[in-house]
Amino acid sequence: MGAIRRSKTKRRTRDIDQVYGDLRNPRQLEQLKALVPDEDRPALGIYHCVECSKYFEQEFNMLQHRRGKNHKRRMRLLKEEPYSQAEANAAAGVGGAAFYVAKEERKEAARLEEAAKKMEVEVEA
Repeated sequence: MGAIRRSKTKRRTRDIDQVYGDLRNPRQLEQLKALVPDEDRPALGIYHCVECSKYFEQEFNMLQHRRGKNHKRRMRLLKEEPYSQAEANAAAGVGGAAFYVAKEERKEAARLEEAAKKMEVEVEA
């Protein structure tokens, strides 16, 4: 018989939806990028990948990580909004109409905000 399989919790990092929330929250993002020395972290927490929520001993290791497949995959996944409980409920047929109306309103607001930014750039130029 082989070894007993256990869930890998030693190297477990924060889930995509948690990191997505951290990156969208200005206060949390400021706290993550403050680089306050922490004795419990490797290299006092100086070398930290915010997107993957990992700490590294040396700068070289962090740079190698940023070039790697896992970091690039994580970055691609963070570009799109993760699934939420409301979306799961809508897929199951519970409160779907309100969810999809709110989603369309968010898309429209984002489109208008992007158009406003383009207008500001044109006015400044």
